[in-house]
Amino acid sequence: MKLKRLAAGLVLVLGLGMACAAFAQTAMKISISTAQNSHQGVAIDTFAKEVAARTNGRYKIETFYNGSLGGERESIEAVQLGTQELAFSSTGPVPNFVPETKILDVPFLFRDKAHARAVLDGPIGQDLLTKFDAKGFKALAWAENGFRHMTNSKRDIKAPEDLKGLKMRTMENPVHIAAYKGLGIITTPMAFPEVFTALQQGTVDGQENPLSVIMSAKFAQVQKHLSLTGHVYSPCIFLMNKAAFDKLSAADKTAFLEAAKVAVKANRDRVDQDDANGVKELRAQGMTVIENVDKAKFVSTLAPVNAEFEKQFGKANIDKIRNFK
Repeated sequence: MKLKRLAAGLVLVLGLGMACAAFAQTAMKISISTAQNSHQGVAIDTFAKEVAARTNGRYKIETFYNGSLGGERESIEAVQLGTQELAFSSTGPVPNFVPETKILDVPFLFRDKAHARAVLDGPIGQDLLTKFDAKGFKALAWAENGFRHMTNSKRDIKAPEDLKGLKMRTMENPVHIAAYKGLGIITTPMAFPEVFTALQQGTVDGQENPLSVIMSAKFAQVQKHLSLTGHVYSPCIFLMNKAAFDKLSAADKTAFLEAAKVAVKANRDRVDQDDANGVKELRAQGMTVIENVDKAKFVSTLAPVNAEFEKQFGKANIDKIRNFK
């Protein structure tokens, strides 16, 4: 009888232990400002799946889309404060937190996506990731938003003079704002979740974003003209609250970092896919697309602004990025 009671007790203890193990799951939030069906959605969905697999389900990444937890700047602030564990953001508002990253937003800095990815994945980009530590973040990896293009509701943009007087939404980024003012644009900094309505109501004439964003945000519904200016390469970044990362075991830290790498690959693949199909899809949705933009004229028009950027960031630092192979 005693043996039976002992066996029953062991079964109960084991059962409770297994139940506790099953529910020993830590939930963490990650957010984006764009739709789930986007290059950013692919990034955080892949990350969530990889973290769960690599930690045997001990960590659950809860994903939020369309700015439901706030715009990019608000989400980054929440991560810095520790009220949100993770965020995936373009670099738009990032220089407000980590000024060293401003250099990445200099117009016409990168030759193409391969060049940009090589810089971010190489020593320059990896060194920049370390600058986040002192600001309360753990930067897990650079990802991609893509090359930014201009849309508006007024006219075709073929050369810089076509931009004069256009009221354009810009990211809350000091480098972008300075450059666009140099092109004669009336800049209107605005958080991304507000942009569609502002375009729809005519508060602004246009905006600029990669094809992936233009498509996922359905801007073709409120914008007629698209010009493939490719004026700025826009990275994205996985950010985690530093204290939350530091609490992870060594194995779990590796799991989160490796999950981010896999997510970056999925994110970049989606950008490539959107870039390949975007023009055709947006034309089918009624947009006029200008592919032959006078980029040399854009570069020359921005010469005075670029001279200021060289003073601010150091010409050698800019050249180091421009000439990276």
